[in-house]
Amino acid sequence: MELNNIDRILEKYLQGESSIAEEKELRAYFHSSNVAPHLKQYQPMFLYFSQAKEQKFTQVLPLETKKSKVVWLSIAASVVVLIGIGSYLFMEKPLQKRDLGTYDNPEVALKETQKALAMLSGHVNVGIESVNYINEYEESKNLIFKQ
Repeated sequence: MELNNIDRILEKYLQGESSIAEEKELRAYFHSSNVAPHLKQYQPMFLYFSQAKEQKFTQVLPLETKKSKVVWLSIAASVVVLIGIGSYLFMEKPLQKRDLGTYDNPEVALKETQKALAMLSGHVNVGIESVNYINEYEESKNLIFKQ
């Protein structure tokens, strides 16, 4: 009687219509030593399922950082902004001629030139200070990473 029951449950299992309780009964039957000769072919399958169920995945998967995506997005945004500014300037009407600072009095011209050069010197000094910060950063990085 039990063999007929196992055959019926196995048929339901292969059709995908068995319940969890019936599948447990099949597992228990195929783990026992008294399996009918015509059902021996299914025993490795059920033994494999029980072994595979106990396996655990222990390998660590490296996660891809989002930093590379952010870099590419920032580059793309910069290109779009530059194209927009360039097209705006290209399409804008030509600028009217302006007085470019010609002076009749040489003393006034000298004072204006000195004022412009002082302003330029101030901006260059700010740039040089920024370069000094970069040099300090580079030296610190080389100390830490010992390149």
